[in-house]
Amino acid sequence: MQLRCGRHTIDLSHPLVMGILNVTPDSFSDGGQFIDVSRAVEHALRMIEQGAGMIDVGGESTRPGAADVSEAEEIGRVVPVIEALVARTSIPISIDTSKAAVMSAAVAAGASLINDVRALREPGALEAAARTDAAVCLMHMQGQPRTMQHEPRYDDVVGEVRAFLEQRVEACLAAGIGRDRLVLDPGIGFGKRLEHNLALLAHLPELGRPGFDAGLPLLVGVSRKSMFQTLLGRPVEQRLAGGLAVATAAVLAGAAILRVHDVAETVDAVKVAQALRAAGYNARAPIEN
Repeated sequence: MQLRCGRHTIDLSHPLVMGILNVTPDSFSDGGQFIDVSRAVEHALRMIEQGAGMIDVGGESTRPGAADVSEAEEIGRVVPVIEALVARTSIPISIDTSKAAVMSAAVAAGASLINDVRALREPGALEAAARTDAAVCLMHMQGQPRTMQHEPRYDDVVGEVRAFLEQRVEACLAAGIGRDRLVLDPGIGFGKRLEHNLALLAHLPELGRPGFDAGLPLLVGVSRKSMFQTLLGRPVEQRLAGGLAVATAAVLAGAAILRVHDVAETVDAVKVAQALRAAGYNARAPIEN
């Protein structure tokens, strides 16, 4: 499976680790650490050395309760970092945004993937993405970041998320964004309880096939998320083991991209999971006693 991503063509037959670079003051895990451009670039280059195949730059926090950021402020945060990274590395750079103007500015600065938690539903976003040659990651989210964790409800979370992703794929195709530029993200932790997250992770293969015989690549992002507080009782700084367990399971289920904070450890987990997958590991095979 290949992803057309601006000037890059990414081979996703081997899972790719996407390193998270939040240039925000209020992200839940690393807010304020990388506001300075030089520190942000240094951290990104470190993640690349550790094996990241893509860096995802975000200038607005999407944690529950996060405050809105203006287009101008978001552009001011992300564009200098993207420009500096494009000058220092040849790997693809992703922009984590929902705003049309930010998408356009980031791609003009060198970003080659648009990672949108709102799946191009904000005014002008679909048209802005279609005017570029960047790849697009469409994510499912119930509600908005400020309120998404206030009583999220589903009758059939897997079916509803799949139907949403199918609708957004159809909208992209109609706008001229080809299938070879699309990635899907079930949105773990975005308007979902623990049981919803677990159901989606358990049914990942179903989510990558919205109306097509051949699947689209899936991105999974669970790094340091609050599901591990609920499941394990662990604070943010103690959630690595849980994240690696999910990363391994996701790769075995066919995930193509893992969006993470802890790159080196995830790269190791992915190598093991990929080796198992290549050897024919089948998580659903019955165990004979």
